[in-house]
Amino acid sequence: MPEGHSIHRLARAITAAFGDTRVRLSSPQGRFAEEAAQLDGWHLHPADAFGKHLFLPFSPDADTDPTLFVHIHLGLYGSWTFAGDEDFATAHAIGAPRNRIHEEGTDWRLIQPGQNVRLRITGHHGLADLTGPNQCRIIDSAGRAEVTARLGPDPLRADADPDVFVDVVKRSRTTIGALLMNQQVVAGIGNIYRAELLFRARLDPTVPGRDLSRPAIRAIWDDLVPLIRYGRRTGRIVTTQPEHRAIHAAIQERSVPTYQNDDDHPDAVPREESFYVYHRQNLPCRICDATIRTAMVQGRTVFWCPRCQRRRVNAARWILDHPAGPWADPEGAV
Repeated sequence: MPEGHSIHRLARAITAAFGDTRVRLSSPQGRFAEEAAQLDGWHLHPADAFGKHLFLPFSPDADTDPTLFVHIHLGLYGSWTFAGDEDFATAHAIGAPRNRIHEEGTDWRLIQPGQNVRLRITGHHGLADLTGPNQCRIIDSAGRAEVTARLGPDPLRADADPDVFVDVVKRSRTTIGALLMNQQVVAGIGNIYRAELLFRARLDPTVPGRDLSRPAIRAIWDDLVPLIRYGRRTGRIVTTQPEHRAIHAAIQERSVPTYQNDDDHPDAVPREESFYVYHRQNLPCRICDATIRTAMVQGRTVFWCPRCQRRRVNAARWILDHPAGPWADPEGAV
């Protein structure tokens, strides 16, 4: 499932491609046909993201505020693919599959949609196809407010209040490993960020939130913000310091590889070097050589180092005492 940084990249890509223009909407698959017809030819305002939720705001014309929103949650299998002319500046794909829908040099207007395309947006210079979303529906402003009211603060939004995150964690008997995956606690974190944040904090995943000090909880948030901003800018999650990347540079992926956007970029950090513990079960820790283990936390696998993360109380103290040390933000993570 795409984590929050990917959804914010989607909002930026859709805004760059279609924002503040009239667009054509269709549903080749047919499951969104009535809704697409309702908004076909409407004005698309700049897209917005909140955690793992994407909102496409529409109004009948450019001079009125948005009245309806297409609310999209990609889930495990959803993705967007893009194609256009030389004036169409956006990513080629974001989401689960990352296959191009056309060959370079072909006319994008001749591209036929696949049978699973739930929604196609067509503009003056290109198109975007949505396939396999967990949710795709039309809501009004009240519906949008209802969705966002259920979410915790999003570290990529200017209106995020870290004190809300600290307060919720501090009051909870739930483990920090479970809290970080709860979208009502913090919006946008998925399994990769969860595992890597806990390792960077040297924090046992099973420690209850209430056992952590408020500064320790705030340190987790402060570590997350630059990491996820880096993800939004590059499309990739990278949590390792450069000096640790060549140490035991391997991961063990079960069936589907952990593809990241722009993996083929010449400056991309290989995913084998990007993580400290995620998908590194049974391999030696980059820092202490202990064997990385896995555990189940509320039905999801968490990856952790039993030596680096053995402390249970105020474990994030290490970050607080070493803000410029080897656990600082990865190079360029701003």
